[in-house]
Amino acid sequence: MDTVKANGITLAYRAWGPEDAPPVLLLHCRGADGADWTGIAERLAAEPHPRRVYAPDLRGHGRSDWPGEAPGAYAYEAMRDDMRGFLTALGVGSTDVVGHSLGGIVACLLAQSAPGVVRRLVLEDVPAPLPLDPPRPPAPASAPDSDPSFDRAMLLATDEQRNAPDPMWWDHMGRITMPTLLIAGGPTSPIPQEEIAMMASVIPDARLVTVGGGHLVHESRPEEFLAALVPFLEARDVTSRTPS
Repeated sequence: MDTVKANGITLAYRAWGPEDAPPVLLLHCRGADGADWTGIAERLAAEPHPRRVYAPDLRGHGRSDWPGEAPGAYAYEAMRDDMRGFLTALGVGSTDVVGHSLGGIVACLLAQSAPGVVRRLVLEDVPAPLPLDPPRPPAPASAPDSDPSFDRAMLLATDEQRNAPDPMWWDHMGRITMPTLLIAGGPTSPIPQEEIAMMASVIPDARLVTVGGGHLVHESRPEEFLAALVPFLEARDVTSRTPS
């Protein structure tokens, strides 16, 4: 693992593939870390079309900094700014971004605010940022003898934002103008699948594929996940031109 300073904190990350290959940024779900992507990353970094793959630990996860209970320490916008700073620190100007669950919301906010940074966007079983009714109850405290790989303060802060998200996150979905692929986990996922369909309907250039396998699509059905992901990432961007 390597580390980089970005947005005032230290972010740990894993990387695979040739340094000069087209980049892809993988953002994990809540409670995991960049290692969650290892199997997918190894495949993306391999021949015949290798990618340079980056999988950071989001703040409050794994070996990245845990800012604790400071106000705004785990705001989704802070995680978004972390990722923009992360890419800048590594000299990555534009990249494909794949986000799972929490990582997908972070990816959406990055795509909304910095469309020039995100070439193509992939959202794996990502809930729409709409208020929960009923709200999610507080996360249980960790067992005294446990050593979690994430900050409990992060759980509490992200629960609050999941229950009452900033309305602008949803209102600005139309600002996601790059090609976008939504991969759904199907009926066994705890994420309401109608929310994923709603997101696909409001993002201008979006397509929806239901792979199934529940919320952990890339883990439970890696071959099907890659079969949807790789052709999408490798598709050529078509720029329309007005005849002169």
